[in-house]
Amino acid sequence: MSAPNKSYDPVEVEALKPEEIERMRDEALAAFAAADTLDALQEAKVAHTGGTSPLALANREIGALPPQAKAEAGKRVGMARGAVSKALAARQAELEAERDARVLVEEAVDVTLPHDRTPAGARHPLTTFMERVADVFVAMGYEVAEGPEVEAEWFNFDALNFTPDHPARQMQDTFFVQGPQGADAGGESGVVLRTHTSPVQARALLERREPPVYIVCPGRVYRTDELDATHTPVFHQIELLAVDEGLTMADLKGTLDHMVQALFGADMKTRLRPNYFPFTEPSAEMDMVCYVCRGESVGNPDRPCRTCGSEGWIELGGCGMVNPKVLTACGVDPQKYSGFAFGFGIERMLMFRHNVEDMRDMVEGDVRFTRPFGMEI
Repeated sequence: MSAPNKSYDPVEVEALKPEEIERMRDEALAAFAAADTLDALQEAKVAHTGGTSPLALANREIGALPPQAKAEAGKRVGMARGAVSKALAARQAELEAERDARVLVEEAVDVTLPHDRTPAGARHPLTTFMERVADVFVAMGYEVAEGPEVEAEWFNFDALNFTPDHPARQMQDTFFVQGPQGADAGGESGVVLRTHTSPVQARALLERREPPVYIVCPGRVYRTDELDATHTPVFHQIELLAVDEGLTMADLKGTLDHMVQALFGADMKTRLRPNYFPFTEPSAEMDMVCYVCRGESVGNPDRPCRTCGSEGWIELGGCGMVNPKVLTACGVDPQKYSGFAFGFGIERMLMFRHNVEDMRDMVEGDVRFTRPFGMEI
């Protein structure tokens, strides 16, 4: 038997020709160089190194060659695939370095900036100012008292010596929830939205029954006023009641002086002007000297004052000694006890204290109005 003819090669594979292997390698290198992103490079990697890539298919064709031709073809394909893998790794390193450098710039964090970008909130100035006024009296030994905003007509009017035909009881001044509109209508009390915080005083006297009573009553009240720059149908009041043995107008005046000086300055002065209120007798309007001009605008055309109208005084609210009829209605002996009371509007006081020109700014809920007041009481 003769030996096999090792010099004879009957098979010639087109994909394994040297020029074809070089073409496949060069196309892969060009695709890697053209990839400008990692995603594009991944697509080129699949196309030129994956299982169906030209070089991978050429590598499979080596098995069709005779034994004496396999070594040379395998060497050519292996060198080409090695060059492709090396170029792929180099291009991937370049693109990753570019990505990392870009991320450092685009996602840089300035550690010198404030860490808290959330804007600070603000409580409504009406709330903070009511608490500030209440704190003045709490420091003097008073207690803060509260009551319902939907109030019995008896507490809102009858207990405070408002007669059945008093103008304040009519529909044009009071929001009635249910009738009747007077204590003389069948002997029953209607229900109203309270027109002042004075019903809280009557409730406090009835609940405690025995003085001394020293309370301050802040809260929301309702009247049928039109909404304009100086009026609103829903506003806030703060009232004070003191009932004890031997209280006089001098005690009332001293209390008012202390409140005004605590809120507006130690040099502020007050005055009382005679007036009439059903629930106090004698009654007075309390004025304080204008905190802007200190009274220097009076009779001085060269220095007019818009705050007080060049009158030198600003009206704050009503006050007086508690009417004996009110004490009797609340179960307190007027022969043994006396008391004083006063009240004023928080909105009006806030307008004076912070030069707020339009009361509507307080109720529209615009954060640009409340934020300058901050959180401080």
